[in-house]
Amino acid sequence: MGIWREVELEAHQDARLEAVYFRTEILEPDWAQVAVTVDVERLKAGAPPPRLLVTLARFTRSSETRSIYSGGISMSGTRATIRLRIDEPALWWTHDLGEPALYDLVVYLENEHGARVDRYQTRVGVRTVALDQSPDTDEPGTRFFRVVLNGVPVFAKGANWIPAHSFVGAVDEARYRLMLERARDANMNMLRVWGGGLYEKPDFYRLCDELGLLIWQDFMFACAAYPEDDAFAAEVEAEARSVVRRLRNHPSVALWCGNNENQWIDDQRYWSQYPERVAPGARYYHETLPRVVAEMDPSRPYWPGSPYGGNDFNSMEDGDRHNWCVWHGQADSRRFGEKPERDFSPEGVSFVRYANDMGRFISEFGMHAAPVRETLRRNVPADGLAYNSPQMHHRNKDEPKNKGDNLMRSCTGLPADLDEYIDFSMIAQAEGLKFAVEHFRRRKPHCSGALIWQLNDCWPGLSWSLVDYYGFGKAGYFYARRFFAPVLASFRAEPDGGVSLWVVNDTLEAFEDQAKVRLATFDGATLLEEVVRVRVGANRAAQVYRLSASQLAPATPEATYLSVTSAAGKFPANRHFFVAIKDLKRPQPTLDVSITQVRTGDYRVTVGTDVYAFFVKIETPYELTEFQDNYLDLEPGARRTVRVYNTAQPLTEADIKVACR
Repeated sequence: MGIWREVELEAHQDARLEAVYFRTEILEPDWAQVAVTVDVERLKAGAPPPRLLVTLARFTRSSETRSIYSGGISMSGTRATIRLRIDEPALWWTHDLGEPALYDLVVYLENEHGARVDRYQTRVGVRTVALDQSPDTDEPGTRFFRVVLNGVPVFAKGANWIPAHSFVGAVDEARYRLMLERARDANMNMLRVWGGGLYEKPDFYRLCDELGLLIWQDFMFACAAYPEDDAFAAEVEAEARSVVRRLRNHPSVALWCGNNENQWIDDQRYWSQYPERVAPGARYYHETLPRVVAEMDPSRPYWPGSPYGGNDFNSMEDGDRHNWCVWHGQADSRRFGEKPERDFSPEGVSFVRYANDMGRFISEFGMHAAPVRETLRRNVPADGLAYNSPQMHHRNKDEPKNKGDNLMRSCTGLPADLDEYIDFSMIAQAEGLKFAVEHFRRRKPHCSGALIWQLNDCWPGLSWSLVDYYGFGKAGYFYARRFFAPVLASFRAEPDGGVSLWVVNDTLEAFEDQAKVRLATFDGATLLEEVVRVRVGANRAAQVYRLSASQLAPATPEATYLSVTSAAGKFPANRHFFVAIKDLKRPQPTLDVSITQVRTGDYRVTVGTDVYAFFVKIETPYELTEFQDNYLDLEPGARRTVRVYNTAQPLTEADIKVACR
């Protein structure tokens, strides 16, 4: 409540810069045309028209000027547009596709005497963005839903962003940087700013520009019915204009979205009583907001809601989709006029149901997991640190409280104590997200986005987040680093009992490698080993190998696994289990751990194992600790060295703990 952002007082006599809008109008292989539209408020009646001067500069890391573009114009009215041609432009890309190149834009306003009376400065990117919704001829009756950046279709890999603190004014640049760098380091290229949160502070958008993270920006309408009287509608439009004006120069902002789940929830609630009902608030999503965006920011696409599209607001054939079949037990799909169904049984919330999702762009999906024990220790009284205690339930704001139990029942089995609950809930979340994202990415280009609910937390609790309130990464976060890698190798169980190997190449160059596929027992016996030559074109997914059911027949499903590794280290190692985690028959590993200090706060942790080691975790009590890798598997006889470092907190060798499940 009250004033919680920066405030300044300005005084102007002659004229002032009211608004500046930068956009890329033409993008060719070796040149670009950009436009700068400026709105000026003229304060002195009868004064000669002011003059605008626009400069656009690109600097190298040494801060030396690389190139400068400038243009000037004398204004006859209150709006003017200056167009500049840039030869060999440095384009803004997501960090995984190139450099998020930025230019410094400065606009000066001069009076009739040549004195500069106002100045606007920001950083901008030369790039184009579009939303491709053309028919998908490979899957008749469906349409693509994919973001196209600089002419390149992008598979959006990322998560939903919620406010980083319950007291939103308390978030500073350091907290934004910590969480956003966590996203980048997990190979994410898009964050969805959820409509139940807020329009974040300028630092958030500036950092996304610098880090090469696209933003799906919801307008702040979520999970509710909104009044449509004229007085409220005027407030909505005023707010929308202010927000679009403030954010439209950020190259990271890729799409404006009208709301979160409002049409979808309304239809599920009133589907039988009022079949022709229009959700209260639709006036904004279909009239006000698209009109404001078309007028003030025509360079970006607008989408009415999330989810939205097709013969159900949560369609698999068109638009974006929220998958809450897993965790919330919803039906895989429905049509308008059909009764919404729920199944809260272990089978109904199991993550294997993700395999049924043929959606175009999955903008929400996720599962709960506990944070690390250190986060719980800081917030839960000692006498409440127990599985299913009232104090632990207080940290869970979902209902009913046992949803996670049903998820664990089908994956790990139920835990016996708090430590098992922390690990089992993390395993269920991480394995479920891995299963989902691998499925969605293999469907490229028919599926073009996977945004996990959610990246971060506003409060220390049990939630869907990958990174907890303090910044500790859960197991799912470190899994995400691997399943969001630019090149992903993954296995798919086939209906006939065979298993196929797929490689997804999100890079803009053709991919070649040799992959070693191994069928082995958990105690170390190799049943089959083959080296596969892999070739996958740029920005494509392809099946590269297949094991038939007969080849797998000698294996005992609960005692064996499949693995794939890259000969050149070009993709993360991956594995496939034939049964649920709880049904695996694995010998207990003996870990051989050594820790070497390289410098203060910087260590090399080497872990070896005699048999298959699952869920090898390295823990410290400090949230700013960085891990080269974590929550990983080691094959029999393997040794792995992981860098663990923390230059901001007093990390010692005694703080580093290594264990497995």
